[in-house]
Amino acid sequence: MTEFSFFARGADFSVAEIAALTGAEPCEGADLARRVSGIAPVDQATATDLTFVSETKFVASLRSTGAGVILTSERFVRHAPEGTAVLRVRKPYDAFVAVARQIYSGALRPASMFGTVGVSPGAMVHPTAQLGAGVTVDPFAVIGPSATIGAGTLIGPHAVIGPGVRIGNDCAIGANCTVTHSHLGDRVIIHPGCDIGQDGFGYLLGAEGHTKVPQVGSVVIHDDVEIGSGTRIDRGGIRDTVIGEGTKIDNLCQIGHNCIVGRHCIIVAQSGLSGSVTLEDLVVLGPRTGIIPHITVGKGAITAARSTIYENVPAGQFWGGFPAKPKKQWLREVVALERLAAQARKKSDEETSDEKTSDDDPSES
Repeated sequence: MTEFSFFARGADFSVAEIAALTGAEPCEGADLARRVSGIAPVDQATATDLTFVSETKFVASLRSTGAGVILTSERFVRHAPEGTAVLRVRKPYDAFVAVARQIYSGALRPASMFGTVGVSPGAMVHPTAQLGAGVTVDPFAVIGPSATIGAGTLIGPHAVIGPGVRIGNDCAIGANCTVTHSHLGDRVIIHPGCDIGQDGFGYLLGAEGHTKVPQVGSVVIHDDVEIGSGTRIDRGGIRDTVIGEGTKIDNLCQIGHNCIVGRHCIIVAQSGLSGSVTLEDLVVLGPRTGIIPHITVGKGAITAARSTIYENVPAGQFWGGFPAKPKKQWLREVVALERLAAQARKKSDEETSDEKTSDDDPSES
C-alpha cells in the first residue's frame, strides 16, 4: 500500500533545533546537523523520524530502533544504538510532544472538510449573522439569525449554529455539531457530532404524567476549552451551564443543566454529570464517572474509572468505587471483600470434600 498521511508535515528539525526547543542535552557523538521530518513509535521509526523512550518496557525496541533522533532520560541512554542522535531530557514524552506539535500543527484542531476558505457553496448563512475575517463555513452548514462568528473560526459541514449564538475567534466547530443558546470564547474546539445548548432534562413528576420545566438558561464555554466527539452539554434551566477556561472533555460525555465546571478540568470518556453538579478547578474525572445532582467535587480532586459519586468530594482527594469513597477506604473494602469471598470458597470446598468422603466410606453403609 502506498504510504499516505492525512496530516501535512511542517518544517523539518535539526538535532540542534530540537535541543533548543525542548531544553534537551545532546549526548556525546550526536550529529547536531541531522534533520528529522516526522515522528514515530520507537519500534517503527526510520532515519527521518524522531521518537522517544521513557519506560523500561521499551528498552528492547530502543536497542534495535532505526530512528534518526531519540529523546530519552539518563537511565536509557546506554541502550540506544550507535549512529543514532540521542538527546537526554528529564521528561522525554513532554519534549517529544513539544516537537510533534510543531511538525504536525495541523493535527491540533479540525480543518475544513471541503478544503476551502470563506463561505462554501451550499452553506446557509442568515443575512443578519455576522462573520469575522477569515471565517470558513463548510457545505451544508447553517448559521442562524443574529449569530456572531469570530475571526478565523471554522464551521464544519452540516453544523448548525442557532440564533443569537456567539462564537469567539479561532474556534473550530466540527461536522454535524449543533450549537444553540450558547456563548463560546476564543480557541474553543468542538469535535464532530456534539450537541451544545439543547434542553436540560427537567420535569415535575406526577402520577398522571410528567410536566416539562422550561429550560431558559444558556451554555457559557470559556477560552481554550476542547470537547470530544459525541458529547452533549445541556443549557441551564434557570442559571447557565458553564465550562471553565482550559477544560478538556473527552468523547461521549454528558453535562447536565446548571452544571458549573471549573478551570482546567479533565472529564474522561463516558462520564456523566447530573443537573447542578459543580466541579471546582483542576478536577479529573476518570472514565465512566457518574455524579448525582447537586454534588460538589472539590478543587484538584480525582475519581477512579467507573466511580459513582453520591456525596461531596473534598478538595485534593482521590475517590473511587460504587458508591465512591476515599481511595484508602475503598481499597481496604475491596481487599476485605476478596478475603471474605476466598474464605467462603474455602469453606464450600471443604464441605464438598467432606460430603465426598462420607459418600465413599463403606462403614457408613
